[in-house]
Formats: sequence, structure tokens, C-alpha cells
Amino acid sequence: MADKENWARWLEGQWYAYTPWHVLLWPISVAFRALVALRRVFYHLGYFRSQRLPVPVIVVGNITVGGAGKTPTVLWLVDYLKQQGRQPGIVSRGYGGGAFHPRPVTALSNPEVVGDEPLLLARRSGCPVWVGQDRVATAQELLRTHPECDVLVSDDGLQHYRLGRDMEVVVMEYLRRFGNGFMLPAGPLREPVGRLKSADAVVVNGAAWLEGPNQFAMTLKGATFRNLAEPERYASAEEFRGRRVHAVAGIGNPRRFFDHLRGLGLEVVEHPFPDHHVFTAGDLEFPGAEAVVMTEKDAVKCAPFATPLCWMLPVEAEIDPALGYKVLDMLRRYDGRQTA
Repeated sequence: MADKENWARWLEGQWYAYTPWHVLLWPISVAFRALVALRRVFYHLGYFRSQRLPVPVIVVGNITVGGAGKTPTVLWLVDYLKQQGRQPGIVSRGYGGGAFHPRPVTALSNPEVVGDEPLLLARRSGCPVWVGQDRVATAQELLRTHPECDVLVSDDGLQHYRLGRDMEVVVMEYLRRFGNGFMLPAGPLREPVGRLKSADAVVVNGAAWLEGPNQFAMTLKGATFRNLAEPERYASAEEFRGRRVHAVAGIGNPRRFFDHLRGLGLEVVEHPFPDHHVFTAGDLEFPGAEAVVMTEKDAVKCAPFATPLCWMLPVEAEIDPALGYKVLDMLRRYDGRQTA
């Protein structure tokens, strides 16, 4: 496991730089880009077919590997939909888990089975969450079990074209953007940057300014910590200032979490881990630590062996309200087609 994670960390480092390795990796990236383009052409011409569902589908994804803020965006969307009187459901592949066939996710599910992000979504969203490798079959099973759901949000799945969609929301991180601009494996891109032009909305996480139409700024807010061993205990950032704090992050971009903590006035010792890292109790043991803080996504895996020194920091997405208006416009058009 350690060798695999070290390899993943090394490869990701190459994605945000230009190194001699790219002489070897670039031809593979060119071939990958050609396959991606050919696959899209086959769907466009009808050789491969997308499958529509009986309710509108919003896909939230990105064109790069690694975290960009999809989970907070999904939570924002389902909360917005519920405020509009809708009853959303969430489908996910359950990356990092072992679920192959469609299955529901509850607050008590095992993250090693359903994945860390779906478990977080189930605990925070208040709506049905299902996971499975086949998103179409998973969505169909969710709707069969929960016929009250009148809109689905797909967590990731932008490249899962077999799942028909009525709206695409692409999330990108402002600081890292597209790395070195190469496709996999020489760079972090799963699809070319030009793919953004066909998306209905681009949510820019941490944007200082926006650079194109259909872009919506997002910031992550959070300053109240919750204890993992004693969930009824809360603490403000002020209570950690001046203390020896170790920060743990097994997300797509740990730097974003560490910078957020420093923005709250904390001096932290950084401990980055690969995305979806399978934590053990030993990962949280730091001699002399007065507190260990982590993301909410990591906390769902660490809670079973957490000590009273362990705290998580929940965050909320603040997104330009204009994105909500765009979602409502899509729903009105969908409803109009259904009644025409």
C-alpha cells in the first residue's frame, strides 16, 4: 500500500510541472486524448447510447484527476433543490469503496464498502444516496426504491456518458487549474480544457475572478471544529491558537485544507496523504501533539479509532446564487417538455 501511495504521490507531482519524464509520458497522453475524443464522437453519432432516466439529472464532475470541491458543490445543489420544494437523490460510483452492485448508503455504512465521499453525503444531505459502479443501474434502483425523488444529482460521472444528463456542472480549482495542461498520464486532465465550453456551468473553487461565461465563484467556509471521540464537543479556531496542532488531509489537494487552517490563524504541522487514503490509528499518532485536525471527509474513516485529541472541520460551500437560477431554468424547461 505504501509503495502504491508513494507512486501516486510522485506521479501527481509530475502533473504540475514539466520534467524529463514527460518525454516518455507525452506520447501516451496523445493516445489517451485520441481515445477520449473518439469515444465522444461515438456517443455523438449514436454508436454508443446514453440512457435517459424519468427524472432530470444533474451531473457534477471535473475534467482533472483529484479533488476540486465536488462534494461541497453536490451538498449545495441538493440543499438548494430542497429549498425549491424538490426531492433530490444522489448517485455515486463510491470511489475508494468496494461496492460493485447498487446499494444504499446510510449514516452507519462502512466507508470501506461505500466510499468516504458517499458516506459524507449521506450524513450531510438528508436525501437518499446510492452507490454502484454502473451509475445508470444505480440511479434506476434509487428511483425504484424512492419514487418520491424527482431529480437526481450524480456525484462525479462527467465522463460516464452512458448516464444521460440534463445539466453538467464542472468544478475546477482556481489555483491548480489544469496543472501542466497535459492529458493523463503526463498531466491531470481527463478531458481537454475545451470540454468546459460544452458544460452548462463551471464552478470555480477559490476564484479571485472569473474568466468566462457560465462560470460561478465558490468559496468554502468553516471555522467551528467538532471532536471525533466526543461529537457533542465543539471548539472555535481561537481555542487552537498557540497550541501544537497537527493537520491531516487525505484529499485531492491537501494544501487547500492547510491554507484554510492558516487562514483561521492556526500554526499547523502538515501531514498530507493521498486522496481516499485508508487511515489507521497510527496515522494519527504524533508525539507532543495537543490537537489533530482533519477534514470531514477523512473523519468518516478515522472516527472508529479517534482519540479526544482528534477534531474535524466541516465546511460549507458558498456559491454564486446565479447557479441556482440556472438550475431552476433547466428544471422549468424539463417540466415544459414533459407536459408538452
